Amino acid sequence: MKRLIVTALFFVVTLTFTASNCFAQSASREELLKELQAKRTELALLEKQFLAPAAEDRSGYAEFLSQPDTGLIRLLPRETYDSDVNKKTKSLTIRGGGAYYSFARLTHEYGYGSDLGLESGYFSVGFAGADYGMLVNIGDLPLEQITLEHPSVRYLSAYTPPANEPNARQEARQFGKGLTVAEVRYQERLPVEVNSTYLLRSIGYSTSDVLVAFKVVRQDSDGSVIILWKLLKKYPIPELARAN
Repeated sequence: MKRLIVTALFFVVTLTFTASNCFAQSASREELLKELQAKRTELALLEKQFLAPAAEDRSGYAEFLSQPDTGLIRLLPRETYDSDVNKKTKSLTIRGGGAYYSFARLTHEYGYGSDLGLESGYFSVGFAGADYGMLVNIGDLPLEQITLEHPSVRYLSAYTPPANEPNARQEARQFGKGLTVAEVRYQERLPVEVNSTYLLRSIGYSTSDVLVAFKVVRQDSDGSVIILWKLLKKYPIPELARAN
């Protein structure tokens, strides 16, 4: 009988210890999860600060930035910071590595209708599916002078994207090779030049269609560029007709 009691007590103590240990382990995992979430938040904040232009850049263009539909951003070189192409520890966690920007959604996160990209010293437009666009470098001109009436803007402003995929892809190929209209050459990819002003028409089917003027005001030692921009026009979202 005494042996049975001792055995029963041992069983109860063991069960209690096991339950307590499981509870403690569960609580510890919950704490770890909270810590992970806190670290992610901290990392996201650090990456946001790393992507931001310097305070001196922003103060230098404060008057321009007080106008609507303007902004100042930094683009990072994709080959340096995008984890998809660079496996080094300095790669960022943000999708696209800070090398892309959407002027419609005001985000660097790739996959949300990105309009402009930076890679290997070149700007580019058109990154997924039938999406495409065109760029032109119009030299060292103040953004304040760029309007829809500027000669280099007129073609981009009046351009109508096709509504079917074969024609859209044909247009993308054409701008990939380069298209000259009224002595102005429009391309999907152009080299980065500091102090140069660019025009961009970015056509993202089912996402956005924007016309933007931007200027490279500075380039850092890591290849990142500081871009001052203004939105010239936002068009209705283009859609591709469904094939029968």
